[in-house]
Amino acid sequence: MIDLRSDTVTKPSEEMRKAMYNAEVGDDVYGEDPTVQKLEDTAARMLGKEAGLFVTSGTMGNQIAVLTQARSGEEIILEETSHIFLYEGATASAFGGVQTRTIKGVRGAMNPEDVRGAIRPSDIHQPVTTLICLENTHNKAGGAVVPTENMRAIHEIARENNIRVHLDGARLFNAVVASGQKPSDFAQYVDTVQFCFSKGLGAPVGSMLVGDRATIEQARVWRKRFGGGLRQVGVLAAPALLALTQNVERLAEDHANAKFLAEGLAQIPGLAIDPATVDTNIVIVNIAGLGVSETVLIDELKKSGILCGGFGPQLVRFVTHLNISKADIVSALETIQRVVRGLA
Repeated sequence: MIDLRSDTVTKPSEEMRKAMYNAEVGDDVYGEDPTVQKLEDTAARMLGKEAGLFVTSGTMGNQIAVLTQARSGEEIILEETSHIFLYEGATASAFGGVQTRTIKGVRGAMNPEDVRGAIRPSDIHQPVTTLICLENTHNKAGGAVVPTENMRAIHEIARENNIRVHLDGARLFNAVVASGQKPSDFAQYVDTVQFCFSKGLGAPVGSMLVGDRATIEQARVWRKRFGGGLRQVGVLAAPALLALTQNVERLAEDHANAKFLAEGLAQIPGLAIDPATVDTNIVIVNIAGLGVSETVLIDELKKSGILCGGFGPQLVRFVTHLNISKADIVSALETIQRVVRGLA
């Protein structure tokens, strides 16, 4: 089975498993786990921030960031197809009473002037805008890299209005490798950043939230409220540390495989994709030309040993990762072509 559903399906390497076994641990709620402390310090330093906080998932990291920087009755601005808005269970409103205001973006990037126009004036009838959320890479935009120039322009507008900025960087290191820039080049334009260890970096679990020390200390309080205060968490931090220090540059392989996959899919009648739009490891294909639903194609591919996922009406998503080789892509393309031919 060739699993292209997501880069979350990766299995920890043997080295990661050994690191888990040998990890030096302590009670992290008491601040006594040296492995997670090393991970937090390493992550903060890489992104040019003061402190880090290890959390169980990207959703937890994003929502802790939101609820640490926005209070009940206030409003946050974010792109209309962002992960925080679409896929995180309305946590900001459910847990924090925070209202969301969405802006239509282009390949995940919001127009800075649209952001400026969405900031609320001082008016007792309206909520106060206190946070702007960005996403990079942008999942629904097909893993698009949002340019740092766009982030900088939005950051300047935020500063003019005394508004903080958070980056959902679940796949930030994909953007780093694809752009050739440093993690701090992206992080300098935001107050807080969340990124995942359990996607392209290949660790079995965990995400990181980084920011200034005062914000991270308050975020620690929210982590406790979420039930995320863990004990001997070094067994999870150890493989995450390996992922962060050893698996970043190899993301280029995933990007190359995704581009190769996109170029092959573009040659199959009934499938529509522009390979030039594939920046990183996510490939989104429009299958309207087949005359069947995405569910039909996904089910038929599964029967033939290819796993992928639906991404909207007549959209199918394929994601490359460290457990997928170029040979797997060649095999997948042959299978997809055969299945599509059968459906046609």
